[in-house]
Amino acid sequence: MSGFKEPSFADRQKAAMEARKSILEKFKAKPGPDDPSVLQRQAEREAQAATRAAAKLARDAAKAEQIQREAELAAAAAAEKVRLEAEQAAQELALQAEQKAARDARYAARKKRK
Repeated sequence: MSGFKEPSFADRQKAAMEARKSILEKFKAKPGPDDPSVLQRQAEREAQAATRAAAKLARDAAKAEQIQREAELAAAAAAEKVRLEAEQAAQELALQAEQKAARDARYAARKKRK
């Protein structure tokens, strides 16, 4: 069994040259920007981007509609609360007026007895 043989300078130079050649061949084999397959992939990417943009617009519109509905519900709840508070205040005033009338009647009855 022979030991490890150190590659010479010429071997290393030849390996580097072959690596550069293979990279150049790989680059040359790539299709150009006007190739039909490249144009087709670009058109597909643009179509997907348009689809994503349309879906985002639809989501944004739905979100805006949901926010508007929530605002309307909050306004309706606030209006109902104000109406109930006004109704309760009116009932309180009516009760106070009845109590005052009853108190005045008792006072007048007491004055009359004297």
